[in-house]
Amino acid sequence: MLTPEDKAALVAEYATAEGDTGSPEVQVALLTHRIKYLTDHFKTHIHDNHSRTGLLRLVSRRRKLLDYLHRKNAPRYYELIKRLGLRK
Repeated sequence: MLTPEDKAALVAEYATAEGDTGSPEVQVALLTHRIKYLTDHFKTHIHDNHSRTGLLRLVSRRRKLLDYLHRKNAPRYYELIKRLGLRK
């Protein structure tokens, strides 16, 4: 899971300004980390359907944030998906 130290490191890495925790970049990075953790979780716990529902909600929330960022500032969107490795 995400420890407070790991979360602080992710926030510092993707923050657009000092003390920034609410920008779309930070939120997408945190969601991406949780999504990766859950996909690894499902490799061993195949029948955990309650957590799978939560995973689908996380993916949907990340998609909405990425769509918002793409509408508002396309260069930041393309930089973010490249940094996170979200597209092929």
